[in-house]
Amino acid sequence: MPFAYAVGRVGFRTLDLAIDARALIPRPETEGLVDLVLREIGKRETGNGKRGLVADIGTGCGCIALALAVEGRFEKVVAVEQSPAAAALVRENVQHIAAATPVEIREGNLLAPLVDRGDRFRAIVSNPPYVSAAEYEELDPSVRDFEPREALVSGADGLDATRALFAGAGALLEPGGLLALEIDERRADAVRRVGQGVGWSVEIYDDVFGCPRYALSIKED
Repeated sequence: MPFAYAVGRVGFRTLDLAIDARALIPRPETEGLVDLVLREIGKRETGNGKRGLVADIGTGCGCIALALAVEGRFEKVVAVEQSPAAAALVRENVQHIAAATPVEIREGNLLAPLVDRGDRFRAIVSNPPYVSAAEYEELDPSVRDFEPREALVSGADGLDATRALFAGAGALLEPGGLLALEIDERRADAVRRVGQGVGWSVEIYDDVFGCPRYALSIKED
């Protein structure tokens, strides 16, 4: 059993979060995704200091959403989670952290809970599943046998969720809004092609270990 599940707690940036087998254990690489979003949003901050709405898609235990709520100056963070069990864990963490920025939890698949609400987001952020079905079978047993499969596997090539996010995010972002994704280091070029294929310009950024880990796209004004 992974240590974080055994003790029921995990650290993420400044946060101490409850964690169990309902959600993927946050990795250090994902902390860098938060850094990237805060930095890029800061460059585009409006004159009144308001940073609008941000959505975290596939929030898991809520680590990204809560880090943005604590460290950013957003009006609201929307945390989206398909798994009802994981969404319940997010609610526990939201109550425990009690961030000044409101965190709204919506249940559903990927971008679906954002559609038809009339909201436009300053940023859509996601650490989506990005392991292929074949790669999943080769994962270390400490991951494969304990962490939720649906948080890891995304189709035959690991890109199903990434395709859906690139395809649907543009209609939900403000002009100049950000789409920021964590990606598999082995598929950086493939991710760039996916984004470019539906009209995005895609920049790839390295994580703290020097691996290509984040894809950033900006909606044109």
